[in-house]
Amino acid sequence: MNAKSIISDSMTLEQKLKAIDDAMKAAQQQANEEAKSNGSIAAPLDPASLTICEGCE
Repeated sequence: MNAKSIISDSMTLEQKLKAIDDAMKAAQQQANEEAKSNGSIAAPLDPASLTICEGCE
């Protein structure tokens, strides 16, 4: 992902952060769809979630 394609110098900090957040959500959704079509599970957006068992969450 090229940062210059989602943010610009004329954007405010809030706009930049929202653009990055939206891009990350879109990438996660795409990874989830690709993994689902392959019969696997995509990594969560927060990799730390993989180290916690479901009962501990």
